[in-house]
Amino acid sequence: MENAIDLDFTRNVIDEFNGAPSAIIAMLQEIQEKYRYLPKEIFPVLSRTTGLSEARIYSLATFYENFSLEPKGRNIIKVCDGTACHVRKSLPILERLRAELRLPQGVVTTGDLEFTVEVVACLGACGLSPVLTLNGKAYPAMTPDKASNLLRSVKESEVPRDA
Repeated sequence: MENAIDLDFTRNVIDEFNGAPSAIIAMLQEIQEKYRYLPKEIFPVLSRTTGLSEARIYSLATFYENFSLEPKGRNIIKVCDGTACHVRKSLPILERLRAELRLPQGVVTTGDLEFTVEVVACLGACGLSPVLTLNGKAYPAMTPDKASNLLRSVKESEVPRDA
């Protein structure tokens, strides 16, 4: 895997927040920023140093939708399927992306950890529908062909990556 789990990094994050239990969300955010998910190995370390139970930390990590317990790709594509986007045919866009990335049903991340494709209930950009985001940048009036071109651009490194 690209990023081996470095428990010293986790300890440094904890030290940065003085091990304060009230800062657990900020610690989880910083750890996820490094790995693009929350590795299971961090939970015992966080628990021992903050005094919070592993169960409590896990419940926070699973409550907030922005946290992931599964590895995500370097490029995160979020396809909106809210009402406006759905009516304007967001599902064919999703199907095209999944087909081109060869993602089997139920799998959201490519085996090489290059891409994660997620469906979201709303991106808050209904006037731009159908819309998707790539690494946080919105792409409006999307079509399956435009999605294919965007994917090709990323593969050819024409689109800057956040990670």
